[in-house]
Amino acid sequence: MVAPVAPGRVLPTLNEDGTRRWLRPKPSPGGWLSRRTVVAWVLIVIYVAIPHVFINGKPSMLLDLQRREFTFFGTTFLPTDTLLLMLLAISTVIAIFLASALAGRVWCGWACPQTVYMEFVYRPIERLFEGGARGSAQLDREKKHFHPRRLAKLAVYLVISSFLAHTFLAYFVGWDQVMHWVFGSPAAHPVGFTIVTLTTIAMLLDFTYFREQVCMVACPYGRWQSALLDNDSLIVAYDYNRGEPRGKGKERTGKGDCVDCEACVVTCPTGIDIRNGLQMECIHCTQCMDACDAVMRKVGKPEGLIRYSSRAALAGKGRHVLRTRTVLYPIAFAVVFGTFLYQLAFRDAADITLLGAQGAPFTVQAGTVMNSLRVRVANRTGQEHAYTVSIEGVEGLSMIAPLNPLRVQPGRTETMPLFVTLPAEAFEEGVRTVTVRVTDGSGYVTELPYRLAGPHRELHEAEEPSGERGR
Repeated sequence: MVAPVAPGRVLPTLNEDGTRRWLRPKPSPGGWLSRRTVVAWVLIVIYVAIPHVFINGKPSMLLDLQRREFTFFGTTFLPTDTLLLMLLAISTVIAIFLASALAGRVWCGWACPQTVYMEFVYRPIERLFEGGARGSAQLDREKKHFHPRRLAKLAVYLVISSFLAHTFLAYFVGWDQVMHWVFGSPAAHPVGFTIVTLTTIAMLLDFTYFREQVCMVACPYGRWQSALLDNDSLIVAYDYNRGEPRGKGKERTGKGDCVDCEACVVTCPTGIDIRNGLQMECIHCTQCMDACDAVMRKVGKPEGLIRYSSRAALAGKGRHVLRTRTVLYPIAFAVVFGTFLYQLAFRDAADITLLGAQGAPFTVQAGTVMNSLRVRVANRTGQEHAYTVSIEGVEGLSMIAPLNPLRVQPGRTETMPLFVTLPAEAFEEGVRTVTVRVTDGSGYVTELPYRLAGPHRELHEAEEPSGERGR
């Protein structure tokens, strides 16, 4: 059976017979490409440098999943910092919404790692080994998938992907630990070795095979843009009124400025024709702008046939920067991020958590009730502190704490076991509330209520004096 042929190309990366259309975009030098190159390499340097930079004695970024500690720019967040992490996440989302409302898909075209590494690392290497976009297309036509030049390219891809994967792992365990693992046996660190191997393979498949499919199929941003953008959002747009109708050569008499050279299509990394209007696949990389400007200069026409504009401006309505979403988004961002900064600036120097016993909550012997509990102390400061625990609120109470005071290193969390005894008659309805006081000797003081469990008074009176009871 012969597969049916579609009446025209359905997707930019599909041929009419449904086979994969490999895109080999031709780079278009220009002012916008130069700017994006600078931005891209600054971002690459930042990505590689972050695990090596320390702030206040801490890595600038370390996502320690094992200890559940997350360090951003020298500030460590603990699992108990739920409010702070939530405020930071909401602030990031609002910032993305605001950037999209003002400048369209500026993230996709200028800062997304997929775009940065694909267009400024992997594709330049491909052109170097395969003879440019034309050489790559020739190898595609001849189906020379295992040509020596392509095998050499894949070898370089493997080295780069492995380096990026090791850098990625350093965000979670630190660069020193990564280096220790690199020069050690994989059997000594199977989890880290597996993560690096899988990440390397994923990057190699991404930048070798999937490429623009990640933006067009996997990434949801293109589908979100209908909700994130409005008619006044800045987009890469073709001036239809100026360019149409198109014409080539002598046919251009009485035609628009577009000479129908398709330079904008040849240079597009997602294979679209920007002249068809705003499309889901467009990542706003501005390559079509540089290509079109070069052609306009050659034919003596003004630049900007394809430019940053808005749908409202192209329709002759002007562009309005102040509108509902560009007012509400900054206000929401200021409120949420301001709350985050306030909470961060005034959070306690330590985080104290009271935990109950893992076994029986209490035991009774000779009219005395014993409770066991744990005091978990997270030191948020940059210095070691000794935390002293005391319990107040009941006469006749005694406390046994083998580790009191508890010494905690900066940024670490330690747990102190406590055993509290008090007379059985101190309990009412099986409960007695006490105050747990924690100090560090340098001014930090916190008091937390804790409910000790015990027998009900009626049950206690009914017991034998020498009886023993647990619940």
